[in-house]
Amino acid sequence: MKMENDIFHKIFWWSSSDSDSGSGSGTHRKCCRPIEKIVPTTTGVLLIFLFLFVAGMCFSSGWIDSSILSGISYPKQNQETTSKTPTITQEFPLRCTIGNETQTCPRDYSTTNIVRLSNLTCPSYFKWIYEDLKSWRETGITKEMVEKANKTANFRLVILNGKVYVEKYRSSFQTRDKFTLWGILQLVRLYPGRLPDLELMFNCDDNPVGRSPNEGPPALFRYCADQWSKEIVFPDWSFWGWVETNIKPWNQLLDEIVEGNKRIKWKDRVPFAYWRGNPNVGRKDLMACRGSSENEWNTHLYVQDWRKESRGGFRQSNLAQQCTHRYKIYIEGWAWSVSEKYILACDSMTLFVMPRYYDFFTRGMVPLQHYWPITRDNKKCASLKFAVEWGNNHTDLAQKIGDTSSNFIRDELKMDYVYDYMFHVLNEYSKLLRFKPTVPPGAVELCSETMACSANGIMRKFMEDTMVKSPSDSSPCNIPPPYDPSTLEEFIEKKSNLTRQVQMWQHESQNINKTQ
Repeated sequence: MKMENDIFHKIFWWSSSDSDSGSGSGTHRKCCRPIEKIVPTTTGVLLIFLFLFVAGMCFSSGWIDSSILSGISYPKQNQETTSKTPTITQEFPLRCTIGNETQTCPRDYSTTNIVRLSNLTCPSYFKWIYEDLKSWRETGITKEMVEKANKTANFRLVILNGKVYVEKYRSSFQTRDKFTLWGILQLVRLYPGRLPDLELMFNCDDNPVGRSPNEGPPALFRYCADQWSKEIVFPDWSFWGWVETNIKPWNQLLDEIVEGNKRIKWKDRVPFAYWRGNPNVGRKDLMACRGSSENEWNTHLYVQDWRKESRGGFRQSNLAQQCTHRYKIYIEGWAWSVSEKYILACDSMTLFVMPRYYDFFTRGMVPLQHYWPITRDNKKCASLKFAVEWGNNHTDLAQKIGDTSSNFIRDELKMDYVYDYMFHVLNEYSKLLRFKPTVPPGAVELCSETMACSANGIMRKFMEDTMVKSPSDSSPCNIPPPYDPSTLEEFIEKKSNLTRQVQMWQHESQNINKTQ
């Protein structure tokens, strides 16, 4: 296995100045005594107060030194301190009043706030924003291109002068549209007045919309895409909570998963591959990989019945308590799955059944560095079995893949970067518009109050837990420049080669077993 170790090494390479105003000099004491003699009357007392008031105004403004007043010394302030303007944090509370739950939207968080420039560079997966918008780089995005996406969109979003307007066309599955819009509203609160005017269509379904080869791509936002659809990917609703499955907002759940990882050391975890989910959404073939006495595939696979879980209070679906195995399986459903980020955060080596679809962040991840690639054809059971055997024979390397994956999720997919990705993809999109956005007649203004004040139960709780209460004091991270074509080609080829390397190891292992 020396060759394998060499490959892994290559992958992972990848106030003394205040003394003059001390106890007061004799001159200072003399300057005070004449006042007592000259103005002993009531009028004199008033003049003393007037003198002290004027003098106080003078030294507080920096016109005179404080040490000339009485014999009392006042330390001089550093010039840098006195020249700074104090930072005042403006807060945007949720303004709900009894009997007026759908009040009009406040006006004080749509104006530009003064911020410092960020010194952070965004994670490298932000480069894919340029690739997602490449289809319109030459032509720009016309009004007709946006209108063409109306056929499948759930809503039209317009941002104009810092205000958000929505025209809804059709309901989404569950509360996807509501929490997607809620996330956009929080982005506006985080960076008030910073988002440009724009107009877009958004689809909340799983599967990307197919298109004819002779048609240009519709200007359509959604949660995932594939190489044929070319839609613009955007963070999904579950970052702000998934009400129907009781999955908490990402900022809370990520912390809980990080804590959950500490409960069982990696080498003390169950040495099998774990998956729990709904197999009835395109994953039935995975259930053929369940272990049995006749055919053991090194897997622990469980069916998740969400209706039963809902009735039982979701006791078996706490994601922070599912980091118990050395290996966890990610597999798509009808399309990409929101389970992806929860699995990758678990410190386990993720067995990534190679996907057809991509979301906004996983394109920056690399096989054998962040995950172990699993074939998605009819040999996936054998591929899973080999992956577990390989990991149990190379525990240090398998654990390192799990650590690298969870570190990536913890450090580069925290909510700060989720919001910054949203900002940059909307900002870059707006640069391509060849028309002036307008508010359509059927649109309504949307704000946190119009959504959260009328909500109740867990929906209201998730909205309150994720509400941005004050604007950021810095600008978004700095988006890196786009890939040049040759570098992007090399990156994609590198990922393909590493996947083929795993397949070669598996093939060699099977041949050895046959000869024994």
